Order: sequence, then structure tokens, then C-alpha cells
Amino acid sequence: LLQLVESGGGSVQAGGSLRLSCTASGLNFDDYAMAWFRQAPGKEREGVSCIGRTSRYSYYSDSVKGRFAISRDNAKKTLNLQMNSLEPEDTAMYYCAVCQYASCSVSWSNIRDFVYWGQGTQVTVSS
Repeated sequence: LLQLVESGGGSVQAGGSLRLSCTASGLNFDDYAMAWFRQAPGKEREGVSCIGRTSRYSYYSDSVKGRFAISRDNAKKTLNLQMNSLEPEDTAMYYCAVCQYASCSVSWSNIRDFVYWGQGTQVTVSS
């Protein structure tokens, strides 16, 4: 049974930090690129960051570049997102997702490229 379980969400004040994790089971984790998406109430789901299967390349949305860092541990089948300098605009449900490809494409935030999703973890940033 394939499962993606996110953890690490919570409530913080602006300027604070959180570290999200996503643990996978039931798939060959190191065969696939992985990504974080987020969705705020009333908004579409948007890509936050993507990392290829070897961690050689990673991509970020402009809104989080320089503040967030994606990483993965293939041995532990874990995807991480270190979020620093959090802003109220970062408030959303965060989801990890498995890409159908081994690397992130140029249009890496295309939702249709992602085939498995976690249930999400809530991040709330207060001003």
C-alpha cells in the first residue's frame, strides 16, 4: 500500500521556522522526483518546490526562493522542507507529491505530472 505521510506543520509567528517531513512507503522512493505543493483557502494548489531523485537539481517558486530548502533522504524514504522567515502568506495546507518522472521538468509545478499525494499538513503563520 502506497502511503505519503506529512508531518511538522503547526502555528508560528511571522519570521519563524518550521520543518516539514514526508515519509513514503510502498514505492521505490529513489526512482521519482518529489515535490511540495500548498493550497490556501479559496486558492488553487500551487507548487512550492521540486527535487529530482538524486537531489542534484531542485526548484523553487519565486515566492519561497531563498527562504525554503527542499531535501530528501532516499535511504529513509523521506522528503523534507525547511521553511525559514515564514510570512502570513505562507499559511496553507502543505502536500508532498510523487512525480511520474525521475527529474523535475521545466514546468515542474504542473499538477498533472504528480501521481500520488499525501493528506497534507497545515501551516499557519500569524503576523
